[in-house]
Amino acid sequence: MGLTKQMDVSVDCVVFGYDGEVLKVLLIEQKTQDGGALREKHLQMALPGDLIQSEETLNDCAARVMLELTSIENIFLKQFHSFGDPNRVREDKDQEWLKTYREFPNKRVITIAYYALVSLYDYTPSPSSFAGKTQWMKLEEVPELAFDHNHILDFALQTLKEQLEPHHIGFKLLPKKFTLSQLQHLHELVLDKKLDKRNFRKNVKRMEHVVPLDEKQKGVLHKPAQLFAFNPEALN
Repeated sequence: MGLTKQMDVSVDCVVFGYDGEVLKVLLIEQKTQDGGALREKHLQMALPGDLIQSEETLNDCAARVMLELTSIENIFLKQFHSFGDPNRVREDKDQEWLKTYREFPNKRVITIAYYALVSLYDYTPSPSSFAGKTQWMKLEEVPELAFDHNHILDFALQTLKEQLEPHHIGFKLLPKKFTLSQLQHLHELVLDKKLDKRNFRKNVKRMEHVVPLDEKQKGVLHKPAQLFAFNPEALN
């Protein structure tokens, strides 16, 4: 069995955002250094990601990827899986782009994947480095992505479903003050199933980390609903 020295390690980030209606994922457009028809030929959307630097930890790399490619920083990032198919970056469509930015585009790349959760009310991404643009996209509208990023996205969504309730991470997708309807709707989106309103609210009332506020919604056409907040200290 032969050993290979021609291998890189990268970090890719799946960033989920919630706007109160739909769950979205943040994608970057891979910038190319040429123009015209050639640029359009291999224009692709991708998850934010980059090769890890020699003195960098995985967590530091994930934070750098987010800052350099999307201008987003100080967010929840959690490592969830690694992807190491030997041919994951060797399709023709991917090699065209890699030849622009990598000295050895045929190198095998193993990626460590992270997922991030943000409220769309709080963050406005902007592209930099080799990201031509950033775009929030509805999950059902995601096109064919670069490399194996569709597979990574699917795996991240399944991980989010499994960890949503046990780890109480859904609150990171909500604004600081939210209604119970928003909380239920988010759970229904992530879990991909309808939840009984009465049972859901009964369960929430037992949660010490969901704190009712002496405030109601403002500027809404319907009857203003009571607002709630997440108290992480109650989980300790």
